[in-house]
Amino acid sequence: MTRAAAALALLVAFGAVGFGWRTVVQLRRHGDTGWRFTRTGIDRVVAPALALAFVLLGVGPVVALVGEAPTTGGPVGAVVGAVLAIGAGVLTVVAQLQMGASWRIGVEHGERTELVTGGLFGLVRNPIFTGMVVFALGLALLLPNLPTLLGAAITLVTIEVQVRLVEEPNLVTVHGEAYRRWAGATGRFLPGLGRLT
Repeated sequence: MTRAAAALALLVAFGAVGFGWRTVVQLRRHGDTGWRFTRTGIDRVVAPALALAFVLLGVGPVVALVGEAPTTGGPVGAVVGAVLAIGAGVLTVVAQLQMGASWRIGVEHGERTELVTGGLFGLVRNPIFTGMVVFALGLALLLPNLPTLLGAAITLVTIEVQVRLVEEPNLVTVHGEAYRRWAGATGRFLPGLGRLT
């Protein structure tokens, strides 16, 4: 299997399991898809930007398969990228399952869900987003061409904006002191880094 085919297969699997399968599970178990998109403020920009990032992550392998985009990087980068992408996919799905009924894509301001602080969430506040960023970076290492590198960069920036400007303020409003205590003890994306003071 070529790098481009592997990258495309990983992206399709990540999308199918992380978004498709998870949505079906959420609907069956909790009667709700978990998808929330308010169209106010920065929320209007985040979802389309993240969609663009994943389109670019898909364009990279497609143009490489048809021979239109040069790729660089050696075999070590390809292996490291594939391992990161697979591990990030597993991390994302495990974190989604640990969220249970509280799992959401997007934010409905003021909606109250259980504050999940156990499992992976005892180490970092946003393990799903960590998984998504690492997945995008892994794909860019596996197949480093302009579309995948841009897709990874947009993923990173978009998730930073989503977490800092949308999700954290909403969680402070909804959960107050309980969220502040947890956020003061756990890192934003990595253990120990990005604790709120």
